[in-house]
Amino acid sequence: MQWETQRTWAHISLSALEHNYRALRAGLDEGCRFLGVVKTNAYGHGALPVARRLQELGCEMLAVATLDEGVELRRADITAPILIFGATPACFASQVVEYGLTQTVFTPELAQALSEAAVASGTTAHIHIKLDTGMSRVGILAHDPQAAAREAAALCVLPGLEAEGIFTHFANADADEAYTMLQFTRFMDTVGLLEEKYGIKFAIRHCAASAATINYPCTHLDMVRPGIALYGHYPDASCQGLVEDGLMPVMRLHTRVCAVHELPAGTPVSYGCTAVVQRNSRLAVLPIGYADGLARSLSNRFCVDFDGQSAPIVGRVCMDMCMVDVTDLPQVQPGSVATVFGTDQPLEQAAQLLDTISYELLCRISPRVPRVYPD
Repeated sequence: MQWETQRTWAHISLSALEHNYRALRAGLDEGCRFLGVVKTNAYGHGALPVARRLQELGCEMLAVATLDEGVELRRADITAPILIFGATPACFASQVVEYGLTQTVFTPELAQALSEAAVASGTTAHIHIKLDTGMSRVGILAHDPQAAAREAAALCVLPGLEAEGIFTHFANADADEAYTMLQFTRFMDTVGLLEEKYGIKFAIRHCAASAATINYPCTHLDMVRPGIALYGHYPDASCQGLVEDGLMPVMRLHTRVCAVHELPAGTPVSYGCTAVVQRNSRLAVLPIGYADGLARSLSNRFCVDFDGQSAPIVGRVCMDMCMVDVTDLPQVQPGSVATVFGTDQPLEQAAQLLDTISYELLCRISPRVPRVYPD
């Protein structure tokens, strides 16, 4: 296999991706669409292979964060509808139209630019209106549904635009039901006013990312858009057990021992000499460091796994390497494979140590780490 010669690699199981897709889809009502979030290189898993598999599975829509991400998929012959979540500068409106991408819209400037580009090319630009119901990030502010509906209606009626969708983003769907329902109410009130007062009806209303997809079926509406759950990780520990068939991590991160050293007791290890071995020790050198995505702040705090046996990191994680204590693991030799995270080494352990979330650690895996797709 190709990865047998790699220093460090990420094993991506598209079979696990398919399992998660089907498990999440099983919890939806008939007719509810599924949007697969493939932004940020599919959360580090590889946007093109993931998008291809999701398209094969019948995923109705994909989502990216930027125009460039959408163009990359189109140039790779991904034909499924692609929604750009982020704010695209108005000067790039013609590219959005050229590549047949669906753009999130919440400003008159971008709506007008898309309208002009669509009319000039004799086509239609598909848009989704974004409402800010409480995330305080981007979108038409919808604390006052009357004002929000008025502002959104003005964008929807421009020539050349088809406002097929409208959505919002929950800020705390994994921890605060009251706030989530407040946001949902603001959203539904605004959508209701757009239909009743302005005669604008959207084919696709969507609110539910991973946490709401799992926790709040009432928010599924016309489409859900799981991100982290699609890749086998729960958005919060409180969500575990709520997906009937469970979720399977899609990525496993491996590295291969490049050297083993015998060191006498009292020897300092790595930059800054922050660790000193307390006994005669065997240290394995792993060719993975913070340039690969192994956080330097895991120095002296984290363990890697050798076939179910832990080996602690000793000293500071370097840019391209780190050292682990294998004194009690005589079977570990140059060429032995260590798992940084995977089935027996949950990513959530590292996230907890770093006071962060699994999303960040997945996205942190460097492009120089090859992704391999055995299935």
